[in-house]
Amino acid sequence: MTLRAAPGAIVNEDGSVSFLLWAPRCESVELVLVDDEQTIAMEADGDGYRTLTTGLAKAGARYLFRVAGGEFPDPASRFQPDGVHGPSQVVDFSTFSWTDGGFESPVLAELVIYELHVGTFTPEGSFAAAADRLSELSDLGVTAVEVMPIAEFAGERNWGYDGVSLYAAQSSYGGPVEFARFVDRAHSVGLAVLLDVVFNHFGPEGNYSGQFGAYTTDRYRTPWGDAINVDGKGSDEVRRFFLGCLDHWMRDCHVDGFRLDAVHEIHDESAVPFLLEASTFVRAVGRETGRRRLVIAESDLNDRRVVEPGSSGGLGMHAAWADDFHHAVHAHLTGERNGYYADFGAIEHIARAVEEGWSYRWDYSPSRGRRHGNDPTGLPGRAFVFCTQNHDQVGNRMLGERLGMLAGPEAERVARALLLLLPYVPLLFMGQEYGEQRPFLYFVDHTDPALLEATREGRAREFSAFHAEGTPPDPGSAGTRDRSVLARPAEGDRTAAQERALTADLIALRRRYDCFRPAAEHSPEVARLVRTRGTVLLVGLSAAESVGLIAANLGGAPSHVVPARVLERTILDGGASHAAPVVVCSLGNPERTGAGFDETGELHLEPWDLIAAVLPRGRDTSQR
Repeated sequence: MTLRAAPGAIVNEDGSVSFLLWAPRCESVELVLVDDEQTIAMEADGDGYRTLTTGLAKAGARYLFRVAGGEFPDPASRFQPDGVHGPSQVVDFSTFSWTDGGFESPVLAELVIYELHVGTFTPEGSFAAAADRLSELSDLGVTAVEVMPIAEFAGERNWGYDGVSLYAAQSSYGGPVEFARFVDRAHSVGLAVLLDVVFNHFGPEGNYSGQFGAYTTDRYRTPWGDAINVDGKGSDEVRRFFLGCLDHWMRDCHVDGFRLDAVHEIHDESAVPFLLEASTFVRAVGRETGRRRLVIAESDLNDRRVVEPGSSGGLGMHAAWADDFHHAVHAHLTGERNGYYADFGAIEHIARAVEEGWSYRWDYSPSRGRRHGNDPTGLPGRAFVFCTQNHDQVGNRMLGERLGMLAGPEAERVARALLLLLPYVPLLFMGQEYGEQRPFLYFVDHTDPALLEATREGRAREFSAFHAEGTPPDPGSAGTRDRSVLARPAEGDRTAAQERALTADLIALRRRYDCFRPAAEHSPEVARLVRTRGTVLLVGLSAAESVGLIAANLGGAPSHVVPARVLERTILDGGASHAAPVVVCSLGNPERTGAGFDETGELHLEPWDLIAAVLPRGRDTSQR
């Protein structure tokens, strides 16, 4: 779809400002310049649009749109300095001094994603404070930060999934210019920025889009209310609005890509799905700007069509979250079987996800009461985003416990090591790299008392699926947010330093050996062979330049296993027959690292142990 023009307020080269608003429901629209107390009629421009270019407005001007129902902020506002109910403000992004001209975003296969929430990543909860911490992530080996939603929401604190001004960076975090500085700083230390965007619903407070047009529809329902109108009357202009939002974040703020929240709640029966249009548009902007851009979908469908190209009937996403790996690992390590964890628990579920990408491929799902998923065979490893913790899986628990608190630090460590050595795209949740102990709780700051009470009651119902007893923390309390702020290890905390060093070492192994990372585009895929013996998971990996073996004991008792016998072949297949595999990681006994590895002999694994061995294919990969 060709964008008509950017909606909202755009500063022209001569300093004047052009306003564009889609408002088919309004007989007339007036621009109200708040600071100058001036009102100017906007002109109709076809397809329900209203336009105005005026020299009376300048960068920094605050404005509202006056219609029959009252005065309201701009649905495409770039800044809401006084919150969702206040006036919008004109922003001139052309005056920002970017320093990232030489930055090149990593390819999908090189991604190591770090998910962070700006409001709890630092005590200050601001873009500026978060930017000061980015070099730590680059030093760790992370290649991209995935920022939880920053679109303006009601109040000072929120996870971000209640955004209503989707073009505006949250004012309590510092606003749009500070976000641009955050992105510029990330690029300066070699980090790509992926922005989590919510295109499946508007938040419950401060959404005034309905005053202007049919941005939403009651033809479908989501867990959060009315769905976005992407296939009904007027949906062409709604689609342009959302594509314009992506365009803004890429061009004005230099964002490198997106995580699209809950795409299974974007209901669409059109012949050309909005999600395909969005992924195509992002690629087109990437080509036009000469910068690599990515689109990653959050989807619980286990549907290969999400990542297949449009020419094959797919939605064209570069990758999708693959929750089965998380659920299988979590259920096995914690013993939980409530909710969707009823579908998992056996180590074989982990094995299937590791070998194929997800566990359920049109198999019966007890929690759903029906078959679920389809066959992922042939999809590249880079199309799957794996994690063992993320904001949903931690924060949607009543007490917000991280995996280490539930299963123990040793179990969390082996899960983290497995995650970072598999040839998929790994995602770490903030603090996971060093074993953060604080929870990540659900919190909001709605100003409507009735809405806040409804939120309390709704969350209590949701938590009942996983917690039969207890009272959830008050989501409206400032203390709930404060309890979720990363504590960060104290200086001299040896345990945290060792965990962080382990995370860095594991990421370094991904860079050094191609068997531990997904293949790049147009390269042969990493072959995966997975078997289990008791609580031991054995993973054989075969890539272009190296072959490897991972032996992980996912249980609390020692175990003995002969890898070659269980795998039914040795990791030497296709390797350099004159050399022996070398242990590159050993959680239980670090002294084994660097020693030769005999995959035909009996291997002793301590509880929660992991050993990884590698054999280069006749080529030195140490400089990768």
